[in-house]
Amino acid sequence: MALKNDLFLKALKGEVVERPPVWMMRQAGRYLPEFMELRKKYDFFTRCQTPEIASEITVQPIRRYGMDAAILFSDILVIPQAMGIEVQMKPDFGPYLPNPIRSQKDVANVIVPDIHETLDYVMQAITMTKEKLADEVPLIGFAGSPWTILCYCVQGQGSKNFDKAKEFCFTQPIAAHQLLQKITDTTIAYLKEKIKSGVNAVQVFDSWGGMLSPEDYQIFSWQYIQQIIDALKEEAPVIVFGKGCWFALGDMAKSGAAALGVDWTCSAKNARYLTGGNITLQGNFDPARLFSPPSEIKKMVQQMIQEFGKDRYIVNLGHGILPTVPLANAEAFIDAVKNYSS
Repeated sequence: MALKNDLFLKALKGEVVERPPVWMMRQAGRYLPEFMELRKKYDFFTRCQTPEIASEITVQPIRRYGMDAAILFSDILVIPQAMGIEVQMKPDFGPYLPNPIRSQKDVANVIVPDIHETLDYVMQAITMTKEKLADEVPLIGFAGSPWTILCYCVQGQGSKNFDKAKEFCFTQPIAAHQLLQKITDTTIAYLKEKIKSGVNAVQVFDSWGGMLSPEDYQIFSWQYIQQIIDALKEEAPVIVFGKGCWFALGDMAKSGAAALGVDWTCSAKNARYLTGGNITLQGNFDPARLFSPPSEIKKMVQQMIQEFGKDRYIVNLGHGILPTVPLANAEAFIDAVKNYSS
């Protein structure tokens, strides 16, 4: 079946479009009252691991706002869970890993799992979501970058600087690279299975890439993302979003990725310049700017589209939507794109 709305896929291919497509990172989630209702009933990983719930959460924002793409409700930390690393989600704290990876021995105990055994619930959620979407819009699958996953596995929780993760990489580089390779192998198998199950594109989130210097980024993050792109690019478009990684945009543009995410600290002009001007870019509205009045949001979105240009561009936020954003403001953001005419 052909998609009724394939704007997002056209933009990924670099085709000329009437207007750019729009979706929002973390659109399936915490700012929606219908999501909050489910959150009261089920804990975080129950929501991720129950296909009926995950698929329902995925389509909620599409029903409400009609974005041009849905992104599967899940979490990047389902990968370490599948690899035999315990991950808890603590209310008002975030991810907590009670047994962080800190030594060569710890790394040796980490498994590269059979995806069918460990992550089949994700594939079931994709099948159910595709049924609910009924070919309205494309579905995006995602994973964290190997470096970002390592950050959580070693630090054991979120952090402002991931000092323990960096110390591990710099003092035990052999163990660090072994762990990164295990995560990479698992992620490739996982994303391949997601594509087989029906996602139309995949995004790799390198949320903590900006913690590394440009040189260390190449060593501990980018080479592993490149492996993922190489393994997947013939099967589906790959979007790479590295938060704080403007310094790597030039390398990213030559990687075979279909599109690159840009955060709000990098201007449209710089992003186009650094990437050579011929790859699709995605972003980069400051999520906190969704607290501005709706009329102002609409003006800023218009301006953002003019700066990036309507083609080879996907409108998005520069990071995930914040939980306290008013619904009318999220709507203003989406509508400003849908009503755009150059």
